[in-house]
Amino acid sequence: MLDETDRRLLTALQKNAHLTAQELGQELNLSSSQAGRRRQRLEAEGYIRGYHARLDPVRMGLNVQGFVQVHLGTHGPEHSASFARLMATRPEIVSVWTMTGDADYLLRVYCDDLPSLNRLIHDVLLPHQAVSRVHSQIVMDQLKQDGPLPT
Repeated sequence: MLDETDRRLLTALQKNAHLTAQELGQELNLSSSQAGRRRQRLEAEGYIRGYHARLDPVRMGLNVQGFVQVHLGTHGPEHSASFARLMATRPEIVSVWTMTGDADYLLRVYCDDLPSLNRLIHDVLLPHQAVSRVHSQIVMDQLKQDGPLPT
């Protein structure tokens, strides 16, 4: 169970994962060692899954962000596993969700340009034996960045 101090610690780390135990302690009104032990416990219990650098996609040359809905024509464990393996091999596909509703999967992709997105769809996704169709949407602007989880 998380107490209020744990929640405040998680909120602080989502804003700045570089906080030292001393800085966390100051923010939470704890000693450095108490803050450090709490962080270690939350890591060990799986509340904190890792620390990552958030890169700017445009600075990285990834000028097109899109969402791609994938509809399967054939369902079954073999096709799902094969599709999952394909998703794992493609660095431009940064997130994959299985969905309820019309589409079976929703992909979040970052590509260099529109021709790169076109190649991903026509040369990678559509040739997969289970895929019947895809529907892509290009992001024009992101009004709210991926934010911290509510604590």
